[in-house]
Amino acid sequence: MASVNAADFWTDLYARGGDGWEIRQPAPPLVEFMDLTPPAPGRVAVPGCGRGHDVRFLARRGYSAVGFDFSAAAVAAARELAKTDNVSAEFVERDIFTLAGDYGRAFDGIWEYTCFCAIDPRRRAEYVRTMSAIVKPGGWLLACFFPLRRRAAGPPFPVSEREVRRLFAPAFRIERAYPPRSVRARQGQEWMVLLRRVNAPA
Repeated sequence: MASVNAADFWTDLYARGGDGWEIRQPAPPLVEFMDLTPPAPGRVAVPGCGRGHDVRFLARRGYSAVGFDFSAAAVAAARELAKTDNVSAEFVERDIFTLAGDYGRAFDGIWEYTCFCAIDPRRRAEYVRTMSAIVKPGGWLLACFFPLRRRAAGPPFPVSEREVRRLFAPAFRIERAYPPRSVRARQGQEWMVLLRRVNAPA
């Protein structure tokens, strides 16, 4: 069986209906944040975008949104949904760990949801380095971390507040952190964090 580090793993999950993370709507924590305290319009990256519900939502709110996903099946579905909804959004089939070379300082912001918890936990520091490289100095990274409690064998792999604080410093500063409005199945298991890129990438 392919590992989470291989695109085939994710494509197979989509093919057999194993996409338990799919909620078929924009993430409520993102909607709530954008309703109350939206960042200035700009270019936003969405790593691990899946079928692109959040990307389409951001595009409708005036952001230039780019969704990245490892799975060709996910990207194809995202493009089809964007076409059906008549929403202008970009979707790229890509291993997110390769983004720094082509997208250095390319984004004003990043929306993270169910990507950090899906990657190999041993690559989380690499994930942070990649995100810090593609966002502009002073740019934002809005993240809803899930799941906070240990579950069965991942993905999703559990996330702790302590680990987030350790991994994202010193490249990012936490500006806000709070329990968001979640879908029922995830209530009490999510932590919303607004981070700011504080140092230019090396």
